[in-house]
Amino acid sequence: MVFKRFVEIGRVAYVSFGPHAGKLVAIVDVIDQNRALVDGPCTGVKRQSMPFKCMQLTDYVIKVPHSARQKFVRRAWEKAQVNEKWQQSSWAKKIEAKQKRAKMSDFDRYKVMKAKRMRNKIIKHEVKKLQKEAAKK
Repeated sequence: MVFKRFVEIGRVAYVSFGPHAGKLVAIVDVIDQNRALVDGPCTGVKRQSMPFKCMQLTDYVIKVPHSARQKFVRRAWEKAQVNEKWQQSSWAKKIEAKQKRAKMSDFDRYKVMKAKRMRNKIIKHEVKKLQKEAAKK
């Protein structure tokens, strides 16, 4: 397996757990092999040291110099349109769907169950119709 996402200056990462879970940050500087200096100018994460264990690297890289100030990181973030690209990614859509499912009430789950039953009934009916036509030929 060849790695494509490397820890580098400007790499955008998703914070998977901790106080800033669910937010995007940009790696501004690498402190050591366990921690990085990160900044999330457009996501509300202040510049701080964060362990790599709680970050998941994304495909997005912004062009910033080593230890860039927050103003330059914000400018590069907006120029690269990271938030828009993230919202369009399947990763973000899966996270959103997972949160939506977790917030569902019992009645919502019931409605989904009934809708799935109806959908499967329609599909089953159409498949049987196609099988009958295929058998006649």
